[in-house]
Amino acid sequence: MNDNQDFTVGSIPKKMIKFMLPILGAVVLQAMYSAVDLMIVGRFGSTAGISGVATGSNVMNLFTFFTANLSVGVTVLMGRYLGEGKEERIGKLLGGSVVFFVALSFVFSIIMFVFARPISSLMQAPAEAADLTVQYIRICAVGFVFVVFYNFISAIMRGLGNSKLPLLFVGIACVVNIIGDLVLVAGFKMNVVGAAIATIFAQAVSVILSAIIIFRQKFSFTITKKDFSLNEEVGKFVKVGLPLGFQEILTNGTFLALCAFVNRMGLDCSSGYGVAQKIQSFVMLIPLAIMQSLASFVAQNVGAGKERRARSALRFCIIVGCSVGLFIAVGVFFRGDIAAKIFSDDPLVIKRAAEFLKGFAPEAVVTCILFSFMGYFNAHSKSLFVMGQGVVQSLLVRLPVSYYMSTRPNATLTGVGAAAPAATVFGILLCLGYYVILRKKKEIVIERD
Repeated sequence: MNDNQDFTVGSIPKKMIKFMLPILGAVVLQAMYSAVDLMIVGRFGSTAGISGVATGSNVMNLFTFFTANLSVGVTVLMGRYLGEGKEERIGKLLGGSVVFFVALSFVFSIIMFVFARPISSLMQAPAEAADLTVQYIRICAVGFVFVVFYNFISAIMRGLGNSKLPLLFVGIACVVNIIGDLVLVAGFKMNVVGAAIATIFAQAVSVILSAIIIFRQKFSFTITKKDFSLNEEVGKFVKVGLPLGFQEILTNGTFLALCAFVNRMGLDCSSGYGVAQKIQSFVMLIPLAIMQSLASFVAQNVGAGKERRARSALRFCIIVGCSVGLFIAVGVFFRGDIAAKIFSDDPLVIKRAAEFLKGFAPEAVVTCILFSFMGYFNAHSKSLFVMGQGVVQSLLVRLPVSYYMSTRPNATLTGVGAAAPAATVFGILLCLGYYVILRKKKEIVIERD
């Protein structure tokens, strides 16, 4: 590692910000990448197309985020090996990971393609958007292997302390996707089909170019043909990443259920919620960048036995995240309609999106705290707890509250949106309790100066 990639020494704020900014840039572009589909379909397609892309994207996210969180196990192990000076184990880790993710991507592709229509029905997609939802899911399923490997390659680079290359990769995908959407949706009027094709083609171009770029890099480890097998390193990263993947399935499963609750409220609510979700994805960028950065930063320091430094990084991320999140929350609460107008010119869709965002706004602050703890615990291989708190907060708070709010007489999306921050606050309380327990059990030991 060069000095910039060594997180065990130097100024924590300086190194954390320098590492986090490219990650934030990458997640911003990734959110734009996803939002462009909805925005162009909203402008040049149809209201039913908005619902189709929104519902189909929710289904795709369930599988995409599972594999992305599973790859966090690779990031954490790489950081540990670098901190421990065991770089000779990285080649076997990466070789085994490639074989594992190839197999997993094909399994998921088959599931999505075959069961696209039952999934659409389960999601209670409005009748006008049902066929469009199926088309979006099936087209994306065909190229799902590229989606998986984009996230996998980014996880590798973050594990190596390099956050700039993932920014380049997603930048390439974003540009290609925008061009594809303009040509296929705005130009050829292909509506949802054009958006799905553009999405997969952009991911494919990004993965191919990123592979070429990576092969030209010089690393301190080597990968041999024998490393490409389901070796013992696969079990190690799966042990860390699988709970996170299952947590993501549950979390996105609750969002799918929420989408189904909202779909029952009518096409305008379904489309408005779809627009709000894209805005919501931008609100979550700071917390997401914090979690990804902190996992890599803390993992190296845990490997090097510098727990005090890891805890200082946790505090820094909470303070910075909440400070920025407060400004975002105020903007989303009072002027969510302005952001909604970017995606649709339908007054009713804009109104519904703004309703949801009023209830959702506090999430911009509280999620920064929760995701900071999640990144910290993931780096300590406590991903089983991270999964557990996700399960509990979803089942006990998010789902019941969102269902109740969607079924009340004269229900609005504001109450539905408020379910997210309510669940997050509950998750924070669980994390604080778990941190205290770990300190008492001396599983997290702060070294003396």
